[in-house]
Amino acid sequence: MEAPVGRAEKSEGRRRRRSRPEQICAALDLGTNNCRLLVARPTRQGFHVVDAFSRIIRLGEGLNATGALSEAAIERALEALAVCAAKLRRRSVTQLRAVATEACRQATNGTEFLQRVFEETGIVLEVISAREEAALTLSGCAPLLDPRRRHALVFDIGGGSTEVSHLAVSPAPGGCRLSPLAFASLPFGVVTLLERYGTAATTRAGHDSIVEEVLHSLDRAFERSHLTEELRGGQVQMLGSSGTVTTLTGMHLSLPRYDRRRVDGAFLAKQTVDSVVEQILEMSQEERARHPCIGPQRAEFVVSGCAILTALCQRFPVPRLRVADRGVREGILLSLMRRPGRSLPIEVDDMVSA
Repeated sequence: MEAPVGRAEKSEGRRRRRSRPEQICAALDLGTNNCRLLVARPTRQGFHVVDAFSRIIRLGEGLNATGALSEAAIERALEALAVCAAKLRRRSVTQLRAVATEACRQATNGTEFLQRVFEETGIVLEVISAREEAALTLSGCAPLLDPRRRHALVFDIGGGSTEVSHLAVSPAPGGCRLSPLAFASLPFGVVTLLERYGTAATTRAGHDSIVEEVLHSLDRAFERSHLTEELRGGQVQMLGSSGTVTTLTGMHLSLPRYDRRRVDGAFLAKQTVDSVVEQILEMSQEERARHPCIGPQRAEFVVSGCAILTALCQRFPVPRLRVADRGVREGILLSLMRRPGRSLPIEVDDMVSA
């Protein structure tokens, strides 16, 4: 039989726990268009964000034409990553995972770029597959899914690719469990479409052409999926994670400036999506650049993003869309902070075997 623990021993235990360094985790997502960082500490409910950073860097600019990252794009990325490195030091981060996605997957000089990032910032970037990118996004977005709806269609419109997942949803302790039924990584995003279509990608005619291209790709990718039957039965929920859907939500809410607290988790009816897309198509480029929820950095990309979204809504006619201002970074943080015996809503191996 164990001896009872006395007050002195309990007090000493509390002192030891207080003296342990606080766990501070960070997730860095270097995409084709954006560089994003989240720094957080774990809580019982998940995590509390203590610092964040986001900057449009257009790392994939010119990649389609040359197959390599340009020096100008590399310099923009390094400047943003230097800001991230300073934040990591200032916040005394104890765990970091930094990932790179489509641009670095494609670039012939991707390895040289990663080495330069390490030499100049000390950050070790890991290039992840499209499937792992999707799995992390799904883990980050899972709290926004309704476990009572048996199916989900989740998409992420990126700079260089667009990931679309059809999932079976089931209740699980603290949320839901996701089982992939079909997955597609479409080889285009807002940056690659802008470069391929040129200024036409900012016009109504360009928008309509992109919609047809995306519809064709979706038909091929999901031709063997039983999703159409589930759609008829009203069992499918749709969730979008991208700058496109958050921009449209900000416009719909008439926000004077972007406010993540009001956007993340919001719902957009199909008719609202169509209405806001039409509003964007009627704007000039100058008007788009001046709009507080679009701005000069997104003005060039917003129409091509709207075209991808329009195609998704046409191919998968769900009455309303839930909006996520979260994704890869949140998925990384959840994996870093995972408690023993607790599983993520979806694992990378699940995506590989889908």
